[in-house]
Amino acid sequence: MKIPPFKFRFLKKIPKIGKVLFWFLTGAFLGLFLFVSFAFIIFQSLYKNVIYPGVLVNGTDFGGKTEKQVKEFFAKKNEKIQDTKFVFTSEASVTTVSAKEINFGYDEDLLSKQAFSLARSSDVVTNISLIFQAYINGLNLPPAYHYSDTKLISVLSPIIEKLHSDPVDSLFTFQNGRVTVFRPSKDGQTADIEELKSQMSSKFLTVVSSLKPGTIVIQIPVNVLKPKITTDKANNLGIKELLASGTSLFQHSITNRIYNISLASTRLNGILVAPNEVFSFGKALGDISSFTGYLKAYVIQSGKTVLGDGGGVCQVSTTFFRALLNAGLPIIERTAHAYRVGYYEQDSPPGLDATVFVPSVDLKFKNDTGNYILIQTYIDPNVQRLTFELYGTKDGREVNIGKPVVINEVPPPPDVYQDDPTLPKGQIKQVDFAAWGAKVYFTRQVTKNGKIIISDKFDSDFRPWQAIYLRGTKE
Repeated sequence: MKIPPFKFRFLKKIPKIGKVLFWFLTGAFLGLFLFVSFAFIIFQSLYKNVIYPGVLVNGTDFGGKTEKQVKEFFAKKNEKIQDTKFVFTSEASVTTVSAKEINFGYDEDLLSKQAFSLARSSDVVTNISLIFQAYINGLNLPPAYHYSDTKLISVLSPIIEKLHSDPVDSLFTFQNGRVTVFRPSKDGQTADIEELKSQMSSKFLTVVSSLKPGTIVIQIPVNVLKPKITTDKANNLGIKELLASGTSLFQHSITNRIYNISLASTRLNGILVAPNEVFSFGKALGDISSFTGYLKAYVIQSGKTVLGDGGGVCQVSTTFFRALLNAGLPIIERTAHAYRVGYYEQDSPPGLDATVFVPSVDLKFKNDTGNYILIQTYIDPNVQRLTFELYGTKDGREVNIGKPVVINEVPPPPDVYQDDPTLPKGQIKQVDFAAWGAKVYFTRQVTKNGKIIISDKFDSDFRPWQAIYLRGTKE
């Protein structure tokens, strides 16, 4: 088909028209860009040190204001609420604190910085967009608040400490073939600090919206601390029978020593040792001092026998050690005494002893029976005998303890007499007692289902010990 001449001429002009239109639009865009850029530069210059128009904070227009003016505005608002009282209550006590004491109120520093920083980022396009939005419709920044966590917790520390209570594990005794409770378990509690902070944050709007200072009451939230061993587990602990026992005599002990033995053994009575738990004698017994009820009796300290708090506690650790040996339990840590102590050989050969010196010297064992072990202690005051009994579930292990072997016995050094000006002249007082030195060892083998599961050796290196007498010189 033949194209008419006038259409042909028009089609030839289309490329030229397109080029003209392209360059026109390009020029217009560049012109607009330069105009906007120039206008933006002038706008920035005009508002160099103040907030851009249309920027609001919590409904208040701060356009044209300086950062300092915004800060002062909200600081003034904080002055109106600084006398607001916060009353924190608990079952333990009540504490009152003012908003001023914990810096509670508007975060004037953050709000002033946010208002001034709006549309002043490194992204030019975003800045221009925000400026237009603020100028046309306004941009309202939400309020920001603050308070000092540190000051709040510091003020509340006494009430938090009173509120806190550790959970109490249930203690059991073994009678007539079953476990019965003699101290029930008890939940503990502690302040829920995170929830407390959340409640504080929820009070911001209430406080700042009030026309005058008021009183805010907050019940301190608590977390319940559950005990490890609860009363309802009494029949599910695998405590069925006597595993083993250990005994020792403490005849001829002074009154204070007998008292300490009774006190320490009572504090271990009824304790449950969980499966796979490594039991620490020192940790279970806790502090051994006059502050925890112990009296002064003879102890070995710094190579001497002296009067010290808790003398006699090693009688308890020695008896416990013997029960552990007889039960065939893995003994993780044990230390022999520095010298042979007569009490421990009243009903036993040497070497079957264990000393403790909390917290550096301990007696530890692991419960590898797969069930709980119940510790029971008994004192026979008539014969002055201490007994430890361990209850649990027997797993078929058999224990063979070798007779202690005594070698390299060394006689004690000669007696020593020391003048003591505090004693009347002529009076003699013995403060240390002679003991033969020796190296002692014994072995133990524990088998189960015909296989050896424990094979250990216990060594004791007893030093020879001299008797020491004080000789009075006081006139």
